[in-house]
Amino acid sequence: MNAQKYHDHVIARAALLIGCTALVLSLSGTGAQAQPRDIARQTLGAGDGWGSHGTGTTGGASADAQHVYTVTTWEQFRSALKDGGTAPRIIKVKGVIDAVSQGCDAFAAEGYDFRKYLAAYDPAVWGHDKPVSGEQEDLRAASAAAQDKTIKASVPANTTIVGVGKGSGIRGGSLQIKGVDNVIVRNLAFEAPIDCFPQWDPTDDNKTGAWNSEYDGIVVYGSTHVWVDHNTLTDGRYLDSALPSYFGKTYQQHDGLLDVVRGSDHVTVSWNSFKDHDKTMLIGNSDSATADDTGKLKVTLHHNRFEGIVERAPRVRFGQVDSYNNHFVVSKGQKWGYVYGIGKESRLVAEHNAFTLAQGISPAKILKKWNEAPVTAASNIVNGKAVDLIAVHNAEIPGETLQSGAGWTPTLRADVDPAKAVPGIVDARAGAGRLC
Repeated sequence: MNAQKYHDHVIARAALLIGCTALVLSLSGTGAQAQPRDIARQTLGAGDGWGSHGTGTTGGASADAQHVYTVTTWEQFRSALKDGGTAPRIIKVKGVIDAVSQGCDAFAAEGYDFRKYLAAYDPAVWGHDKPVSGEQEDLRAASAAAQDKTIKASVPANTTIVGVGKGSGIRGGSLQIKGVDNVIVRNLAFEAPIDCFPQWDPTDDNKTGAWNSEYDGIVVYGSTHVWVDHNTLTDGRYLDSALPSYFGKTYQQHDGLLDVVRGSDHVTVSWNSFKDHDKTMLIGNSDSATADDTGKLKVTLHHNRFEGIVERAPRVRFGQVDSYNNHFVVSKGQKWGYVYGIGKESRLVAEHNAFTLAQGISPAKILKKWNEAPVTAASNIVNGKAVDLIAVHNAEIPGETLQSGAGWTPTLRADVDPAKAVPGIVDARAGAGRLC
């Protein structure tokens, strides 16, 4: 083992051991902060990203005994979310809870037949000039509504949701953190929900058509002070590479893994593993959301691992987004578009990150320009070497020249690790099951 690899190995091992001491310490802000041993009672440390701004993020840490729930089924989980109004609550998920345990057929409206749907809206019959309509589309929409009602779970204010025991997680469900304040989601393995009834839109993709799907794993919508930490989010059993094609287009059944949209603010996303997904994360979901999003969408992403991700890690509109100490892995042969999407009025700061790119993959594609907006990208490494991401992008893609300098300097950061040490540290500690 060479000196640098040994050094990184020691740092990673030390970080893992520190995280498992009897008295858990918060690795945030200006110094160590004592945390309860019970992970369900832990809060976001002072100075740890935008989620710590102002009142901070404490979730349900102060819940009394009557508002601490242990759930083993999706039905119990949704019941616990509804019980007790806005009183602080802790929901401990034990084992894997499945929102679609009965399968997609359980949601299908009587008379819906996918073979008939394909026959009715085949471009050779329907064309590409108008959206689909008629009996089978109505039945598909009714089926989709039944799934929507079942798999979405609304998370109230002052809530902590945490996985306990070995291998706990949520399969096929969509957490809706909507219009609330102060939520923590930790230590869970999420298998992204699949849309059982995607809609064919013949007018999409320059009138070549596309299958459009719903449901994100976690949606933060119009909410504030949210901490998403030490989770694993992936397509799981349903990889896009295994999806069939109809009308020459992939039958897409996934949307995002984690979206932060519609005026949400003060969010920290830390120590998560995002794996095997296409459109991973939106921060701001529409160029037209100026009224909702201007001055908001302040999000910090640190010490997350992204592997097998095609794009949107994240795609940013409007927000002051701080992305540091993340590890991005792009493997040989995988489909890949870009990492950071620079969108309307975004102010992204991407610093001290590590990128591991397979041979032949250019770092010029790490940044993708969608709109004119300045970006700061400093002290990043690609395959262990310092790379100026903006310079290499502008040199290789001159038609999408990016401006340097986001115009603000992040101050709410946990301890910043050297970019060269990030792969060892993050790979050892990111994801569900890495909390003690």
